[in-house]
Amino acid sequence: MRTPRTMVPIPPRVATGIDRIAGPRKRTAFVVEVLEREIRRREQLEALREAVGAWKDDDHPELASGSEAWVRRMRRESEKRFEKIEKRRGGK
Repeated sequence: MRTPRTMVPIPPRVATGIDRIAGPRKRTAFVVEVLEREIRRREQLEALREAVGAWKDDDHPELASGSEAWVRRMRRESEKRFEKIEKRRGGK
């Protein structure tokens, strides 16, 4: 498949900046990389806008005291389970 060509006028100072960053004869690759990154960023922003309101605090009472407290509690529980398993195996 042939890559479509699009002519985009670029001010000389922008072209100079691109060439300084990307190196000689790598302007197109640089522009494509930047455009792809910007497209992903905008798609992610749109997804976030669409998801507004999807999370409801009432649906997650375990996080009422904050996510940090929840993570710490989960880690403690995991450590206790691990210690219990080790005792059954005859470990430490």
